[in-house]
This record gives sequence, structure tokens and C-alpha cells, in this order.
Amino acid sequence: MSGTNELVAALEVATRRAIETNAPLKERLQIIADEVRNLSTVFAEAVDVFVGRLQEAEAGKLAPNVGDPLPDFVLPDQNGHLVGLQEMLKDGPVVVAFLRGHWCPYCQTTAAALGEIAEAASKHGAQILAITPENRKYTQRLASDSDDRFPILTDVDNGYALALNLAIWVDDDMATLISSAGWDVPSYQTSPSWLLPIPATFVLDRKGVIAARYVNADYRTRMEVSDILSALDAVSSGGGRKVSRS
Repeated sequence: MSGTNELVAALEVATRRAIETNAPLKERLQIIADEVRNLSTVFAEAVDVFVGRLQEAEAGKLAPNVGDPLPDFVLPDQNGHLVGLQEMLKDGPVVVAFLRGHWCPYCQTTAAALGEIAEAASKHGAQILAITPENRKYTQRLASDSDDRFPILTDVDNGYALALNLAIWVDDDMATLISSAGWDVPSYQTSPSWLLPIPATFVLDRKGVIAARYVNADYRTRMEVSDILSALDAVSSGGGRKVSRS
């Protein structure tokens, strides 16, 4: 490829196409992954190596598991309002999704898919929220991908993700590739570092206990939204807990 921003520009087109596709989230994310590999085998192979190292190190393994309560938080949303988990739980189950940021095509597509099920989740008495390390300027952009159907919270300095064992350092080689593509990730965050959350999804019952969980160091995969709704159905009907991983 020639030009440092060609990858970003092409992926923006692919992301719009993926979001508009009436397909399961897995298939939408695969559109993006395929486009990355078609555009730059160097970038795609570097991602494979980076993800492989994280998986070998079992990154995210120590994050809260099914049956554990998710620790409380109070974080600012894209409109500057403080949002507390315990307050949200008073109204019913909560879906908590960790996203890397507005710049990540996989996160944009995931945010859109979560927005699409927000109404269905509300029928279970549930609310959805997302957490990223980005500042308000950029959480507003990510919120637009979901049509502002749920709050996007700022995890200042990745403090909450760190507390949950969900934060990872991006190594120098991967950081250089991401930067050269045109994504100035540290400038988007509240702390100018290459620390990012592992994308993860937790479905909480009314008591804040994790009923379903998806944690995968491969950021190209996410919890299928149909699985989220199935977990909410089980929670609202008093059914057993469900686990979803990779």
C-alpha cells in the first residue's frame, strides 16, 4: 500500500458496509478482518502475531467470571453525566461492553450492533452501556455509531479495566504500525499511553452478578448480540447462567 492513511480510509468504507449489512455480528466483523488482510498482509500478519502473544499469555483470564459480581463504578458518559452501575441495576439487568475506541473498526461495528438490540434489551428490563478509555470528544463519536441508544463511558486512565485485569499494553511494533496507518491512539485517550482494554462483554443480572461473559484477547471477535439477548432472556426468566467465550 502507498500512503499512510489509505488503510484507514479503506476500512472506513468497509466498516460502513459491515454496519449496513443485515448479518450476525461475527460476519460483519469478518468483513473488516478480510479487508485488512486484502489491503495489507503486513498489518494483518502483525495483528496475528500480536493477538497470538496475548492469547499465549492468557490475557483476560483473570477478569471477573460468571457467578462473580462485577465491581461497581461511577464514570462520565459522552454527555458529561456520571453513570453508576449500582444505580443502573436498580432498573434491571445491565450489559457492560468494553470497547477500544471510536477509531477501531471492530468497535464501531460492535457499537452499531449493540445499538440495534437496545430496544430488544429494554423489553427484558435491561440497559446497555459501553466503556472505553477515550475522552468525551471521542466517546461522542462512538455514540453516534450506535445512534446514541446507550451511554458510552470514559474509563479514565483505564483504571476500571486495570482493576478487572482487562487492560493490556500494546507493544512498540504494533503501536508503530497502528500509528503509521493513521490512528493516533494515545491522543484519543485521557492518558497518552498505549494501554487498551481487552474487548469484553458482561451480562449482569439485577444483583450485578455476571450471568454471561465474553472475554477474548482477539479484538477481531466479540460476543454475538443474539447471545446477549439469549442471556438476558435467561436472566429475566430466572434461568441458569450461561457462559460465552471465544
